[in-house]
Amino acid sequence: MDLIHFRMIMPPALTQRAVDLLASHDRVLNLVVVKSAHVPDGDVLECDVVKGAANGVLDALRKLGIDRAGAIVVDDVDLMFSHRAQQIEDDQPSALVHAPLWAAVEAHIRAGGTYPPSFYLFLVIAGLIGSVGIMTNSQILIVAAMVVGPEYNAITSIALGLDRRNRRRVWEGSRALTTGFLLAIAITLLFALLARAAHLQSTAFELGLRPVSHLIDTPDVFSVVVAVLAGVVGVVSLTEARTSALLGVFISVTTIPAASDIAVSLAFSEWHEARGSLFQLLLNVVVLVAMGVITLRVQRRLWRRAARRAAKRPQQ
Repeated sequence: MDLIHFRMIMPPALTQRAVDLLASHDRVLNLVVVKSAHVPDGDVLECDVVKGAANGVLDALRKLGIDRAGAIVVDDVDLMFSHRAQQIEDDQPSALVHAPLWAAVEAHIRAGGTYPPSFYLFLVIAGLIGSVGIMTNSQILIVAAMVVGPEYNAITSIALGLDRRNRRRVWEGSRALTTGFLLAIAITLLFALLARAAHLQSTAFELGLRPVSHLIDTPDVFSVVVAVLAGVVGVVSLTEARTSALLGVFISVTTIPAASDIAVSLAFSEWHEARGSLFQLLLNVVVLVAMGVITLRVQRRLWRRAARRAAKRPQQ
């Protein structure tokens, strides 16, 4: 069963109001109160909440001011053995059992929207791996570059910033993407120039047989279709914690490979291919951000509507 564990620290003046709120809720389990005689910072309340009801419970707790006067800690419950919990799961509609906890979803996206030096390092390394894949016509290395690249975190952070009208988040994500891709292209260009000077490229690539590069630098309607689908799947996988689906997004969008191909094409004086790869990169980033915003809004509305309808159903 999908449950969320809440641990709250609050001033004693708020304790009874919080207890009344939680004890009266039919989807709250295992309510425990530890009085402040043993906790210097205030009383401690702990409880488990059916995941679909956690959004409403969290909103109600925040309206009491618990997050401002104290703290609310939220964790997933990995495993619980409880006959009562099983009864609740059997009686409740799926919308009240499996709905995402939106505060946690947004916190996860915000956590990914940070840009330490490793973000740029991974972009550069991914660009270099992609360039080797292009010069050797190795699709496996292109996939590896896609997995290594961290750019999707920045893309979803920008999407969340647009959805929440947070200009700072949009600006920081856009700046990180722009700086990171420019840095990756510059270093990869230098590497590709050295590889060309040393004749390290494959014979087929030298003769103009470049299926990998051609696939990247010739965006078409299918590029848009894949980017749209990847944008939808990426956000849904984040909201529902489906990591395997998110990995599929990493290896389906042509962002890092396009950056690598820009550098390699410039190094080999293939100006037309460089322009095509630049368009491919911009196309994928713009479509992914747009679909991220749309999917966030649509998914949030659909889950909330389903939860409202389920809450109106009579208890069995």
